[in-house]
Amino acid sequence: MPGAALAAEVAAALRARGETVAVAESLTGGLLSAVLTDAPGASRSFRGAITAYATDVKASALGVDAALLAARGAVDAQVAAQMASGVRSALGADWGAATTGVAGPDPQDGQPVGTVHIAVVGPAGAPVTVELALAGSRSEIRARSVTSVLELMQSELIENARAQDTEQGGRI
Repeated sequence: MPGAALAAEVAAALRARGETVAVAESLTGGLLSAVLTDAPGASRSFRGAITAYATDVKASALGVDAALLAARGAVDAQVAAQMASGVRSALGADWGAATTGVAGPDPQDGQPVGTVHIAVVGPAGAPVTVELALAGSRSEIRARSVTSVLELMQSELIENARAQDTEQGGRI
């Protein structure tokens, strides 16, 4: 499974902090959830997921601004950020992560195949987004999207821990 070792590290970091994550998936269609729940002890850190594959579900289930979706389409950094925030709120998690993009075979919303936006939002509430331009088959794009969001989650967990450490005078 793509990113299995990384998912285990993310799950361990969340458990060590006593925090949870929820994910909103579009192009990955549940693959991120599968990888996260495959990690031992996942039930202590994984709250759940919403697979919002259809554009209207992003608005109705995750609270993504319908006007934003109409203006920019589903393949957009702000959409990813709102998906991450929406799933975090909807499922009562400390962290939210989201994937949206074009795995192919055809372009979507004027975006070429391989255009992917991922987002992670933590307890501080400010989403971090990354745009990816991925090459490969549909399955390769989906797998790399999962790995990329796990890398972003890991990075944000580490940075968040460092910020807490600084705020608490060296005590985490």
